[in-house]
Amino acid sequence: MEKSTFEQMGGTYRQEGNYLLPNLTVPERVSIGIWGQRRRQYLRGHRKALYNALLLSGKLDNHLADINQQAEDMFFQLVKQMAEQEGITEQLKTDSQMEWVGQMNNIRSAAEEIVNTEIMFA
Repeated sequence: MEKSTFEQMGGTYRQEGNYLLPNLTVPERVSIGIWGQRRRQYLRGHRKALYNALLLSGKLDNHLADINQQAEDMFFQLVKQMAEQEGITEQLKTDSQMEWVGQMNNIRSAAEEIVNTEIMFA
């Protein structure tokens, strides 16, 4: 009997009653995160060819995980640097919480825009 294409590629079968079922495993999913999800939405809506190429080659999840890690690292580094430049300290947080929250929200928004421009929409 001639081997199936699945067997020629190294696949094996197992007997279940009267049926031969292929021994398949599901690849482990990579954690994507919020930045990866945003990148996926961008690719799906604005870069369809790249999205489809990554999806069909099986590289989409790894790409999204890499983007997520890069964006997260850049975001936290920018927030830290901008807070230091603006002189936002733990002392300000203790003395005037609302002012600290407002300034940190402004910094986080600015950092998010930078990350979007530099990484997400590139």
